[in-house]
Amino acid sequence: MRSSTRSRAGRPSDRTPDLDSDPGRLEDGADLVTQPSSDRRESEEEAPRVVIRDKRRLDPITGQVREAPAASEAAQPPAGSPVAAPVDELAERTADLQRLSAEYANYRRRVERDRVAVVENAQDRVLAALLPVLDDVDRAREHGDLDGAFKAVAEQLIAVLAKHGLEAFGELGEAFDPNRHEAVMHSVSADVDGPTCVGIMRRGYQRGERVLRPAMVAVADPAEPGAETASESVDGGVAETASGSASAGSAEH
Repeated sequence: MRSSTRSRAGRPSDRTPDLDSDPGRLEDGADLVTQPSSDRRESEEEAPRVVIRDKRRLDPITGQVREAPAASEAAQPPAGSPVAAPVDELAERTADLQRLSAEYANYRRRVERDRVAVVENAQDRVLAALLPVLDDVDRAREHGDLDGAFKAVAEQLIAVLAKHGLEAFGELGEAFDPNRHEAVMHSVSADVDGPTCVGIMRRGYQRGERVLRPAMVAVADPAEPGAETASESVDGGVAETASGSASAGSAEH
């Protein structure tokens, strides 16, 4: 029994190799085991992994690619969902807010326009009340009475009113404008090409584009060619009649 145990223990195949007794063999074995793992790790680090994901959606019936919905369509919840009601209410409130903002902007512009109109009307009334004073100044200038201290005061008054936008109009030779002139006399003249102011009875005044008082003028219209011919023929007939009468009287004598 003991001999069989010895023989089995002494068989080379049953003995465990002593790796500690052969360091070189251990190193060689370690190299053989670890070398493939290090090479694989280096190759994995050097070559980046490429991942391809197909995000297309295929129709299960036709097999065709479905088109992605637009951003606006995707943002809208489906009808009947619990989110649809708040979204509709938000859109309605937004429209109301925009409408109120537009109405408020229009209100502010209207109030500002009315305020400016009130100020301008008040200034126009004050300037219109001073126009008779300017008429007296013009009459004094025409008669040569505008001198001394009265002249200095008149010039200062005219300068102050000019700073507030008051302008005088109505001069000889101006074209007649019914919106700016008031015709009180009418005549016909061959020296004008159209209705022309040939006399100024009272000057007019304006502030900006607004006429405070029209000018009172005398207007002359151009003479018509037919009227001139008729007047010449009448004058010629009178002359011929006068000459005939004179010749007849001399024959009688």
